[in-house]
Amino acid sequence: MFLIKTERDKLLAPLQSVSGIVEKRHTLPILSNVMLEKKGDTLTFLATDIEIQIMTFTDGAQGDGEDGAITVGARKFQDILRSLPEASEISLSLDNARLQLKGGKSRFALQTLPADDFPRMLFSEGELKKLSVSQKSFKRLLMLTQFSMAAQDVRYYLNGLLLLVEGKNIRAVATDGHRLAYASMNIDTEDEIPHQEMILPRKTVLELNRLLSDNDDDLLIELMPNQVRFQFGRIQLVSKLIDGKFPDYERVIPGELKNTLSIDRVLFYQSMLRASILTTDKFRGVRLILSEGSLKVIAANAEQEEAQDEIEVSYEGDPVDVGFNVVYLIDMLSNMTEEAIEWSFNDAGSSALFSIHGDDGFKYVVMPMRI
Repeated sequence: MFLIKTERDKLLAPLQSVSGIVEKRHTLPILSNVMLEKKGDTLTFLATDIEIQIMTFTDGAQGDGEDGAITVGARKFQDILRSLPEASEISLSLDNARLQLKGGKSRFALQTLPADDFPRMLFSEGELKKLSVSQKSFKRLLMLTQFSMAAQDVRYYLNGLLLLVEGKNIRAVATDGHRLAYASMNIDTEDEIPHQEMILPRKTVLELNRLLSDNDDDLLIELMPNQVRFQFGRIQLVSKLIDGKFPDYERVIPGELKNTLSIDRVLFYQSMLRASILTTDKFRGVRLILSEGSLKVIAANAEQEEAQDEIEVSYEGDPVDVGFNVVYLIDMLSNMTEEAIEWSFNDAGSSALFSIHGDDGFKYVVMPMRI
């Protein structure tokens, strides 16, 4: 009999860590389950969708039962644990292929599937390259780029994020064909890392962004021929890589631009939010009219409603009247923390470059739109 007694949060926290990749509907029913494996007083949680696998564990799982493993519906299990009081003591036992869950005066019986049928990812054979960075710095790298990934593009390699590792530097690039985000960070290592490129699937990037902590704890990255493994805290995430050729991002980032403007990020962000209220799902365009000392923001819709905002700026370059997708600007501004950003451009018909003054570690290229 599979018997465990432990606190509710010692089950709920690791379950939440792994269940983000579990699909509600899947062609293989067992992929909607999470695997629970008991060894001594350690309980391991494992979830997979074939492309990604996440594993974590909790200790202090007391019980007299034998070691063993089962799989149970991840969503139902999580919803039940959430519904129970925080201080609840939970007991789990297996009876006739059903998981018996008890917490206080509540009782639940859940269907299980055999752990032997649960698909585990096989690790790639070949050379393994390792590097270590802080969780905080890598999470920032993802936050500055992940919003530019395509969602369901037929060019499957755009539905992910390009990660380039070389020397003592990591670069991340994402594009959906209308905008491109680039960010880089240095690695604190004595050894030069040989050049390697990989395209992380969109789902992997979003899960990492959700799970990584905003602190200086270590994140170990292990690079394999067609997989990558991330280990941090008690979590291990393994992901397949997208097999494809990512576009040459260096050709997209413009070089010399004759006009540059520094804008207060918060004021610009708030202005974009106000203007976006009157845009529609079908048309998300806003006009930016820049002249000496002033930036006007104008949005209008088919119902002849109009929003107009104005920001005082220190600018003496060429005037410009240009349109942008307001979502593209909001995505960038909401994921940054800097006080000011720089907007560089040649004219209303060419792509614009947004960056951070004195920092080559972030570039955001946006194509203009006709309004």
